[in-house]
Amino acid sequence: MDTTARTLITGRALRGFVDGSVAVLLPAYLLALGLGEFEVGVIGTATLAGSALVTLAVGAWGHRVAPRTLLLGAALLMAATGLGFATVVAFVPLLVVAFFGTLNPGAGDVSVFLPLEHARLAGSAGTSDERTTLFARYSLAGALSAALGALAAGVPAWAAVRLGAPLLDALRAMFIVYALIGAAIWLLYRRLPVPTLPTAQSRPAPLGPSRRIVVKLSALFAVDAFAGGLVLNSLLSLWLMQRFGLSLAQAGLFFFVTGLLAAVSQLAAPALARRIGLVNTMVFTHLPANLCLVAAALAPSLPVALALLGVRALLSQMDVPTRTAYVMSVVTPGERSAAASFTAVPRSLASAASPALAGALFAGGWLAAPLVLCGLLKIGYDLTLWRACRGQPLNET
Repeated sequence: MDTTARTLITGRALRGFVDGSVAVLLPAYLLALGLGEFEVGVIGTATLAGSALVTLAVGAWGHRVAPRTLLLGAALLMAATGLGFATVVAFVPLLVVAFFGTLNPGAGDVSVFLPLEHARLAGSAGTSDERTTLFARYSLAGALSAALGALAAGVPAWAAVRLGAPLLDALRAMFIVYALIGAAIWLLYRRLPVPTLPTAQSRPAPLGPSRRIVVKLSALFAVDAFAGGLVLNSLLSLWLMQRFGLSLAQAGLFFFVTGLLAAVSQLAAPALARRIGLVNTMVFTHLPANLCLVAAALAPSLPVALALLGVRALLSQMDVPTRTAYVMSVVTPGERSAAASFTAVPRSLASAASPALAGALFAGGWLAAPLVLCGLLKIGYDLTLWRACRGQPLNET
């Protein structure tokens, strides 16, 4: 593993930790500020919509700017986002910070970092198999760190009880930590080597010969992302609190465990992909995970629901490194940055539309509806992806 890959994986781990904390703490923090469930969903939508627009700009015009410069700018934006959430209390200003910032209310990464890191990481691998393994390590670092971050989400409640600190102040301190991590990533990414002069084949370029397959994948990924937006970690945390009365510390422990399960699955993804292929790995691990989600929504008791969600966590993230490796393998090297952006944008836009819908369903008392709808939509996505993409030739370089 070269210096660039190690640096990017370290940065992903740092972001994963604070993303894991914020996904659990965000609804509790917003409710403590006096906002309602619907406002929580709207702010979740704003974070995803803003990320989508910034990512779209990177895909359209990012090839004109050095990727290292864009990564450093994203790190500064992350620091500013944490400070904004720590100091702003009114709904409309929070909505503005959420829209323009880098906050991630879900388990996956939907920020502007994603296409920038993916393109540079793909360039660090020599073959398709090496690329899948490298992306698995990248996803594993994010998943493990997110699990630890979810566990750390219990710290504010502990501080409020044991140290006598006001809960709102303790929650606010976590966003200060988010800002500090953004500053640390800026320092880390300053160490990224300046790439040598690229060849004509590998020079960053807008989409060209691979446009058709990228458009097809973008449409499919949008359906998957819209469904996923209905059960972002912040919304699933809200569901567990309202449906079964889980405390903030208990919810954090749950997401820690499921994060570890998701991390374990990342280790198995490259070996499974080598055996049955990238598309088959994406589809045939996702299907049972989505059936478990639907069953969890209808579970009669907390232990049954947690067990089903645990099985889902063990299976549902195996498509993350394989999906990224697949996108990087069906386009030319020069198109990778644009392809990463243009497949990420529909995901962000589609997922941005659903948290507000989930919030409205929760507010209306339809607690199971977001989970059921998510599972059914994802099952449809899995089957369509398998039918549309099997047999697609891959670029081994």
